[in-house]
Amino acid sequence: MKKGVLLVNLGSPESPTAKDVKPYLDEFLMDKYVIDVPFLLRALLVRGIILQTRPKKSAEAYARIWTDEGSPLIVISKKMHQKVKQLVDVPVALAMRYGTMTIQKGLQELKDQGVTEVMLLPLYPQHAMASTTTILVLAEELRQKHFPEMTFTNVPAFYNKPDFIQALANSIKRHLEGFEYDHLLFSYHGIPKRHIRKTDVTKSHCKIDGSCCNTPSPAHEFCYRHQCYETTKQVVKLLGIPEGKYSQTFQSRLAGDKWLTPYTDVEINKMPEQGIKKLAVVTPAFVADCLETLEEIAMEANEQFLHHGGEEFMAIPCLNDEDEWCGVVANWIKDFQKQ
Repeated sequence: MKKGVLLVNLGSPESPTAKDVKPYLDEFLMDKYVIDVPFLLRALLVRGIILQTRPKKSAEAYARIWTDEGSPLIVISKKMHQKVKQLVDVPVALAMRYGTMTIQKGLQELKDQGVTEVMLLPLYPQHAMASTTTILVLAEELRQKHFPEMTFTNVPAFYNKPDFIQALANSIKRHLEGFEYDHLLFSYHGIPKRHIRKTDVTKSHCKIDGSCCNTPSPAHEFCYRHQCYETTKQVVKLLGIPEGKYSQTFQSRLAGDKWLTPYTDVEINKMPEQGIKKLAVVTPAFVADCLETLEEIAMEANEQFLHHGGEEFMAIPCLNDEDEWCGVVANWIKDFQKQ
């Protein structure tokens, strides 16, 4: 058995144009784990409504963050990938769930190097249907159809792994040096509340009432909400941030559904009148900066905070290709080699 690793992130359109954003959004939003309604209703919603107007608006947002090298998410993921490759002595491939850097291409790249045992690592700290599950399900479908000789070892959500928490805390601390913030906001990507209930393996624990996330349960293995709060709790403890100087919210909601609350934009807009004039925001649901962190937080939220009376705003970068984070991933790979 020859071992190898497949790192998988979200993906990106080929360019910040409506022409390229439209097929990307179609693939993303037609995923049954993202918009989890029956196919015909999903097609009506996505292709009949959303894709009629959203590509142009999304393309404008992508254009605001696009670099000379391309999509920030892709550029950063490639840099991280190269650093990790240099730290280990097994083949490591990079793929995206959506777009042209497909999981099938990544698995083929590993197969071409003789790999038969794959460590599959979704680059999402917390487990969610719309991120982790869809990657694992598609990878398994591709394995059965095209790579039956391969076996997978799936890396579970690493939201509470001590080395990840330490790297995240160190990164936050470093970026906050010299910034006398009034408040640190942990903003996680939102998901519909029904996704929480769907991933509840007990079918009864998740009430989303403020208490269930703090009550031990097997449901926590797949509960995105619990895992977000746990990440925050552990980072705050390491950094020694006092109660009242931090909070947690959820961003990027779609209209028409009940999503996890409180909402990032709503809370940020209220903060200046609450006496919070210097705000720092960290986005620990992402390991690489992307549209949701660069445009939605560093640009949009920044502008809104200042508009509502805020004075200073800091968007703390994701872990990206920081040496410590790449070293953490490399160590996970080395542990996999020993198995």
